[in-house]
Amino acid sequence: MDSITLFDASTRATAQIAPNLGFNCHSLRLSALGKLVEILDCDPEFGQPESSPSRSGIPLLFPFPNRIRDARMRWQGREWPIGGTRVDPHGNAIHGFVLNRPWRVTRHERDLLIGEFQLGRDAPDVRDQWPADFLIEVAYPLDAGRLRCEIRILNPSRDPLPWGFGTHTYFRIPLVPGGCTGDVLIEAPVSSLWELDQSLPTGRRSRPAPELDLAEGLTLAGLQLDHVYGGLRSQEGAIETSVLDPAAGLRVVQRFGDEFRELVAFTPPHGRSVCLEPYTCTTDAANLQAAGHDAGWEILAPGDQRRLWFEIALEPLVA
Repeated sequence: MDSITLFDASTRATAQIAPNLGFNCHSLRLSALGKLVEILDCDPEFGQPESSPSRSGIPLLFPFPNRIRDARMRWQGREWPIGGTRVDPHGNAIHGFVLNRPWRVTRHERDLLIGEFQLGRDAPDVRDQWPADFLIEVAYPLDAGRLRCEIRILNPSRDPLPWGFGTHTYFRIPLVPGGCTGDVLIEAPVSSLWELDQSLPTGRRSRPAPELDLAEGLTLAGLQLDHVYGGLRSQEGAIETSVLDPAAGLRVVQRFGDEFRELVAFTPPHGRSVCLEPYTCTTDAANLQAAGHDAGWEILAPGDQRRLWFEIALEPLVA
């Protein structure tokens, strides 16, 4: 596996990105309280054929996050069979086309890496699996002790581009040796919860029960999550989620624009990490939208573009 390392001279922070594996940022070491702390969890087998590309670092999910039922999408009066992606045990397409393929690096500096992926150019074998060509560009600047990600989505084709975007970040827990995973607290400003049937939304939403309400904060002791939340509340155009480790005296803060309207919370069985995944739409949004639900599925006209962002920082806990 070939990785590129970014370095922030002001804080000694580093980030490692694998362009040939979905432009995945699989290591992020940020500074706080006088020490460098690894923020991300990475599968020891990352980059090996037997390792899943969606189980390490920051997988980028496009042109759809999570699942599409039966690997078939209803779009403009016809069904699109979706090949060229991974499928879950139920035969649902999962996590899009870009997380396990090589990206092209277009700019590399000490503290900046920019890459892009175009479906028709970089995966021509599956171009006919999606209604329009697309180009996604991702810039990772590492500056002032934080990692920022700036995303540009462009429709270079003559047809409308249906799309959704998400990340699947694995936040490492606990943050320092000797900490207790069960004491780690996660927070997110959610207000609704999608009802799921075999990981797919039924279209119904409700308020989270207290034991699932991330808005009130939940400790990870005994907590098992694989849930899709909605109704994220923003302040001045930004949404903030946190992973707080009281033993370390630190919290990891993830901020993103209010274009992200859903959040998947997932506790992997191995217990090394917790995932807080901002999505622009819910799971199976293409089919839910076609059935009349407000699922967040978006359409980009020919020649148009859309910009998104998120950032990750490490901060001391304030008593």
